[in-house]
Amino acid sequence: MRTIQFREAVCEAMSEEMRADESVYLMGEEVAEYNGAYKASKGMLDEFGPDRVIDTPIAELGFAGIGVGSAMNGNRPIVEFMTFNFSLVGIDQIINNAAKMRQMSGGQFNIPIVFRGPTASAGQLGATHSQAFESWYANTPGLKVVIPSNPYDAKGLLKSAIRDNDPVIFMESEQMYGDKGEVPEEEYTIPLGKADIKREGDDVTIVSFGKIIKEAYKAADQLAEDHNVSCEIIDLRTVRPLDYDAIINSIKKTNRLVILEEAWPFGNVATEITYRIQQDAFDFLDAPIIKINTADTPAPYSPVLLKEWLPNHEDVIKAVKKVMYL
Repeated sequence: MRTIQFREAVCEAMSEEMRADESVYLMGEEVAEYNGAYKASKGMLDEFGPDRVIDTPIAELGFAGIGVGSAMNGNRPIVEFMTFNFSLVGIDQIINNAAKMRQMSGGQFNIPIVFRGPTASAGQLGATHSQAFESWYANTPGLKVVIPSNPYDAKGLLKSAIRDNDPVIFMESEQMYGDKGEVPEEEYTIPLGKADIKREGDDVTIVSFGKIIKEAYKAADQLAEDHNVSCEIIDLRTVRPLDYDAIINSIKKTNRLVILEEAWPFGNVATEITYRIQQDAFDFLDAPIIKINTADTPAPYSPVLLKEWLPNHEDVIKAVKKVMYL
């Protein structure tokens, strides 16, 4: 099987869906002439032309609203934010129009739109460019929220997101665009709302998603080598809808749960999972659930402080040893 970069997987997903459906188009800052800020739309302007690959002004509220109105009229826009930090400028269109229009119109309008771009930290970008927005948008009824962690999942999930008749928030990372992975050339999709067991194990369940899951892999390798601990790693892939069954079935086997999420600790995805597991699978737990997040402060700029602010594999090892009573 061929190996391609994350950015190429994203580009292939968009291009294939645009070839199959003329109502699909892409717009955002620098997506056309510059081939995308992270080169995720490289070559698309040449293939599809300026009517379907559209450079926008620096006006997120404006082009998010154009996308919503276009979706109401039968199109399937893909709206790229250079970073989801900039989506705050257009969040009124996402929360109050895209997410609510189907209900408020009594089902007269579907909003088949994808808002995509990078989320969370990406090195020394400062506090205002380093925020994780998964839990922000997952809190909103009417939105689906997807966060792939590798090229294979990115392509399959993005194709499903584009075909979905409801608005989808599709979150990537600047630090993943160069990641490589095996992606088949033949057609495939991955259903939204289905988690994936990336590694099977017997002793403890680790749940994560997005780029931070790499720290779980590092921790699992070291725990197996140093302590003979077998970790089961679940990649959520979608946080709304969230695949609780996958987590519960794993806990029935391992009886322990650690959740790794690159987000502030208050009111996040890990908090919601913790509540649901204590409600629906409490009797299967042999230890308290531990969730691992960033520090409860804005992201620092200093590389020394940023390293301490972010969760890492050492935090995961410490948490696993605690739930294993090692």
